[in-house]
Amino acid sequence: MSGLVVAMDGPSGSGKSSASRGVARALGLRYLDTGAMYRAITWWMLQRGVDLSDQAAIASRAGEPALDSGTDPDAPTIHVDGVDVAAPIRSQEVTAAVSLVAAVPEVRVRLVALQREIIGSGDIVVEGRDIGTVVAPGATLKVYLTASAEARASRRTAELNGTAEPNGTTVEAQQAAMARRDTLDSTRKTDPLSMADGAVELDTTALNLEEVIAEVLRLITERRSSAGESEARSDANERRSGRDHIHERA
Repeated sequence: MSGLVVAMDGPSGSGKSSASRGVARALGLRYLDTGAMYRAITWWMLQRGVDLSDQAAIASRAGEPALDSGTDPDAPTIHVDGVDVAAPIRSQEVTAAVSLVAAVPEVRVRLVALQREIIGSGDIVVEGRDIGTVVAPGATLKVYLTASAEARASRRTAELNGTAEPNGTTVEAQQAAMARRDTLDSTRKTDPLSMADGAVELDTTALNLEEVIAEVLRLITERRSSAGESEARSDANERRSGRDHIHERA
């Protein structure tokens, strides 16, 4: 892995999607929504009538759909077998089922490999639930976004009811749904949701989007500065070691 890689993890409603895209835009970086990849696989399984309560059934078909994820933060795209699924993967049916599909090891192995391939050349902001822990543990910066349960549910309710086809969901319903998904994501055996070692935890409860983006940009600048100082010290030590070696030979 080379270049700048920013890992943005956290549960639903913590603000990582909007913040990740904002950071990518501000720095002219690529952007990858790994959650959309899991949603795309889930949508594909639902379309084909796969029994999502049967992990073996999901595993046996995990390698079939062809996925293509665009990385433009202004217009991120996701296609399955050539079909644009950006809209249907956000349905309530997919949202309710995605944690079941994402818990299947064969699905995770396949998607992690695809994600690492995309991330490989760096200069990218990646959001998800296992980026700092599994997908890109060597990321330049790891940020773990959190927010209160009430704030997360309120944001998601406003988001869903502000779409072209509002479903009339309530904050209470979303809070219950999020609690269920949090439990599934954090207790699954393969790559559970957790804060990575070395990650910076950022509570977004009382912050607006601009404030979250500004804080992540500050952390990136701080991390780059620290890395530059470390590299300078390393170069200086190497030069000093070289001079000492020449002196000893003389």
